[in-house]
Amino acid sequence: MSNSKKILITGGAGFIGSHVVRLFVKKYPEYHIFNLDALTYAGNLENLSDIENEANYTFIKGDITDETLVDELFKKYRFNSVIHLAAESHVDRSISDPLSFVKTNIIGTMVLLNSFKNLWKSDFSNKLFYHISTDEVYGSLGHTGLFKETTPYDPNSPYSASKAGSDHFVRAYGETYGIPYIISNCSNNYGQNQFPEKLIPLFINNIINNKPLPVYGDGNYTRDWLYVKDHATAIDLIFHKGKLSETYNIGGFNEWKNIDLVKLLCQQMDVKLGRKQGASEELITFVKDRPGHDLRYAIDASKINKELGWYPSVTFEEGLSKTIEWYLNNQTWLDNITSGDYESYYQRQYS
Repeated sequence: MSNSKKILITGGAGFIGSHVVRLFVKKYPEYHIFNLDALTYAGNLENLSDIENEANYTFIKGDITDETLVDELFKKYRFNSVIHLAAESHVDRSISDPLSFVKTNIIGTMVLLNSFKNLWKSDFSNKLFYHISTDEVYGSLGHTGLFKETTPYDPNSPYSASKAGSDHFVRAYGETYGIPYIISNCSNNYGQNQFPEKLIPLFINNIINNKPLPVYGDGNYTRDWLYVKDHATAIDLIFHKGKLSETYNIGGFNEWKNIDLVKLLCQQMDVKLGRKQGASEELITFVKDRPGHDLRYAIDASKINKELGWYPSVTFEEGLSKTIEWYLNNQTWLDNITSGDYESYYQRQYS
């Protein structure tokens, strides 16, 4: 890749995006990283306060569905690469508000693709559109088997259907217009800075405050868990060394049933909070299952392992411990998120 990279990272103030932005800003001072984020409820500039003044970093507040804005940004800054992370991502929200997911995940992706295509025409040398997706596009597995890059799409929620649609459009623009692209599909991420609507940070916060831990159904839904910093490292490798027009599955080699994960989380929290063992497990409350709940996700990540040499750097127990410690040491961040005060950070910094 060229050393004169102007990289647009969408959704860079979000959970995964902020880790990718930080990694690229710090690791590649010769690149200029542009972070485009609408700062909706899950976008938080406090996630990037440590790098916001770096010379090779620019934050832009904006919505990827705004065609005029996105086109103007491409013309002004002439981004030669895109790492597209911006997305509505919470399944429960997609069930209650599916049109928002269509707008952001499908229309937003198409707006970016059009601006990229219109700027560079057919001059796509040393250019890349890298689209980040999810394993949920593959649907649900039974008790055996793994998702491979060749697994047929079979989405079961409005969220996964919208991400599947965006994947298809990226490939279609590659075939029709010659846009150089790569897609990666990841498993469930966890780690620092995750918005506390997702299972692990939600339950950490609830345990701290002695609130119930709502577990869907019988708790036997199984997920493959990926530490967010390992995901950022995988994105870095794919961006620089991945093959064009290819898909890479990124998983943690790390399957856990929800109930077993919650019990491990309770055990670690009891130790770190100085509570008697078993205290937090008493907060577990089984609740009515959600519609269209996929039984199991599990990724075969052998392709990225063999071709690019990527492998998770921590076990789930280690990653979970690091995650818990971060939330316990960043109570102000957590309080700001849960109270909504994080929204004032942009006004303080950029008004």
